[in-house]
Amino acid sequence: MSQDLSERQLETYRIIRDHFVHHGRAPLLSEIAEALGIVSKGVVHRHVQALAEAGLIELLPGRHRGIRLTDEAPQPTPCTLPLLGRIAAGRPIEAIPGEEQLDLTQFFVGPGRYVLKVQGDSMVEAGILDGDMVIVRQSDRADDGAIVVALIDDNEATLKRLRRNKDGSVTLIPANSALSPMTYPASRVRIQGVLVGQMRSYD
Repeated sequence: MSQDLSERQLETYRIIRDHFVHHGRAPLLSEIAEALGIVSKGVVHRHVQALAEAGLIELLPGRHRGIRLTDEAPQPTPCTLPLLGRIAAGRPIEAIPGEEQLDLTQFFVGPGRYVLKVQGDSMVEAGILDGDMVIVRQSDRADDGAIVVALIDDNEATLKRLRRNKDGSVTLIPANSALSPMTYPASRVRIQGVLVGQMRSYD
């Protein structure tokens, strides 16, 4: 019956399922709404009701977080994000697409997110080391002070902390006291994404 659900309803189900996986409890309607990027709890309630009618969840009236996954609900399966290439943390280098997939079910899976492998040592004082995998949320905007993927002159990508200057220029700041910040006219720099997490292997 789940094949009769809309894409939005299926997305709602995935949010509920993943919340159980990561938190061991059902999400609130407000948490579902936030994950969907909407404000109306009424819309969320209709999606949830449709999932209950499809047999994927059971609603528990009067209970706080009153949603339960049913036995008929499919079990969570591993999720992957594309490993798009390497990202400079020293001198800017071109981010070259790759073909690997990383299983990130227990990490930072979400819409518009991808993985880059750090190359270089310019972010070591932020705890980001050469060889780390950083998880990036795709965005063309970022707050001042955020660690971002910045594309310089449309062909060189680098991982740095962002600072916007009063004269309209942009400074990309390394987290390594041995290196100097790089300042560019704003027209030369495009934000590609914002850092949301990282992974490291010690093998």
